[in-house]
Amino acid sequence: MQSQPYKLNFRTGAAIVIANMVGTGVFTSLGFQLLGIQSGFALLMLWVVGGLIALCGAVCYGELAAALPRSGGEYHYLSQIYHPALGFLSGWVSATVGFAAPTALAALALGRYAQSVWPALATPLLAGSNFSGASALAVSVVLVLALVHGRSARAGSRMQVFVTAIKVAVLVAFIVVGLVAAHPQPLAFGPSVAGWRALASPTFAVSLVYVSYAYSGWNAAAYLTGEIEQPQRNLSRILLSGTAVVLLLYVGLNFVFLYSTPLGWLKGQLEVGFISANYLFGPAWGRFAGALIAALLVSTISAMVFAGPRIVQVMGEDLPALRWLAVRTPTGIPRRALLLQVAITLVFILKPDFQAVLVYAGFVLNLFTFLTVLGVFVLRWQQPGLPRPYRAWGYPFTPLIFLALSAWTLVFIIKDKPVESLYGLATVASGLAVYFLAQKARPAPRSKPAA
Repeated sequence: MQSQPYKLNFRTGAAIVIANMVGTGVFTSLGFQLLGIQSGFALLMLWVVGGLIALCGAVCYGELAAALPRSGGEYHYLSQIYHPALGFLSGWVSATVGFAAPTALAALALGRYAQSVWPALATPLLAGSNFSGASALAVSVVLVLALVHGRSARAGSRMQVFVTAIKVAVLVAFIVVGLVAAHPQPLAFGPSVAGWRALASPTFAVSLVYVSYAYSGWNAAAYLTGEIEQPQRNLSRILLSGTAVVLLLYVGLNFVFLYSTPLGWLKGQLEVGFISANYLFGPAWGRFAGALIAALLVSTISAMVFAGPRIVQVMGEDLPALRWLAVRTPTGIPRRALLLQVAITLVFILKPDFQAVLVYAGFVLNLFTFLTVLGVFVLRWQQPGLPRPYRAWGYPFTPLIFLALSAWTLVFIIKDKPVESLYGLATVASGLAVYFLAQKARPAPRSKPAA
């Protein structure tokens, strides 16, 4: 008898959202933000504003997911609201940038944290190459997790809940112990003239890219709508609860980093979590904390490997030229789509430019989430009678807040980071070319016999 596809419950869905979000960004981006902002108030407000954007987005996605219940996230929503071409572009970006690039960044960060603890991992494995032990570790973790998720959805989801619970517990413990053990740094966190001025600066807007990237994943459960138990009831709860938990963790973690560690130690550095732990607890405990952070990133990589292929699989259902990617195992696993995402992820790992990829990924992801949230207004205008089991709380203010802050960020990215923005737009253009080639490959419709 054929096995029934495994359905994800509320707990697994929330774990996927939290694990997708809490990863590379919160452990790496503060060092880049400190290059342009020195106000403790402005730096914490970055994470508050980023969380507000994510919460408003989660509210809006909850309405779209309840009204248009199918896996695929932005791909499905934009195809239904605007045009299949725009949906395909978002799916193309999600497959190449939205999941593969963040998965690679999380794996690279894991390798860098592990290298901080075990310096021998920095040694190149091949003479004259940059492929080190840390790179090999990053590749190995991705492949092992792909093997787990490719074999069993039930085993993969249970593993996801377990590693995410450990991650949240460790981060809460780090925040509490850090606050107790810290020697406060001379940095003011209260509002000030300089702090408010920093909030209105282009540097703050560009820094929101790093923060938005850290919060990316708040919409992860939307890609799995068709695999969630009672999605019209559970999905909005999953998105909101997962995002709220992460907002509290992010503000707490960054407060501890800034409160406990001299800014000079953190400025421009990638491994801010390791550096802060090393300063707080000494070299031995700092190495232990660095190893823990590396281990926690396994949860992030796992969640992205789990969710990402579902977009490609749904695209394969709709486009005959990509039909081979729609194939599922008897238990519902899109194994071919999973292998494609892993292959793209490995390309990013083997050709890394961490900061450039981070900005580039943040730009294109912001662009499509902007269009998706705008779709809440468009869909209400186009189909006012469409059943909406869940309506966006605070409408129209919540989507307007999201759109205003996202547009502000996008404009400043284009001005301040034109090269990364052009790479992002080139990725979109390449997706458009693939879409039209796929349309040409569509078989011609059969003519109807004469009456």
